[in-house]
Amino acid sequence: MTTSSNFIIRAATETDVVVILVLIKDLAEYEHLSHEVEATEEDLRQSLFGDRPVAEALIGEHQGIAISFALFFYNFSTFLGKPGIYLEDLYVKPEYRSNGFGRRMLAHIARLAKERNCGRFEWSVLDWNEPAIRTYDRLNARPMKEWILYRLTGEALNKLAGEV
Repeated sequence: MTTSSNFIIRAATETDVVVILVLIKDLAEYEHLSHEVEATEEDLRQSLFGDRPVAEALIGEHQGIAISFALFFYNFSTFLGKPGIYLEDLYVKPEYRSNGFGRRMLAHIARLAKERNCGRFEWSVLDWNEPAIRTYDRLNARPMKEWILYRLTGEALNKLAGEV
């Protein structure tokens, strides 16, 4: 069994863009969504490290090897009057799962949320991802079943944007 004693979590740097993109592609393959990955190294570089970064990333390293990443950004709760953190993606390479690395990544982000005076820490999970759902249930995170996620992309986004 791999232990978490040689596991560190650090803020991603611009030099990590290549690794982040590889891990994103690995995640997409796991989620059966490889066909949806359009991100490029330059997209990530601009979004994470450009003039106006819109997200942050963490790298999890075990014995100096990048085995996980998390990508998150701020949202805002009008009811709380505070920012929140939305976790877009968390991925741990399959051979390193069930060793507590994902939980440590989540705990790290929860600590960041508290340090940054955030009122919430939220994420979504695919309904078939039972291992992740079990992990989240053990954390006492609760599914927001009364909320339905909507998304506009591609032509639907272009059409609505063209109305103004």
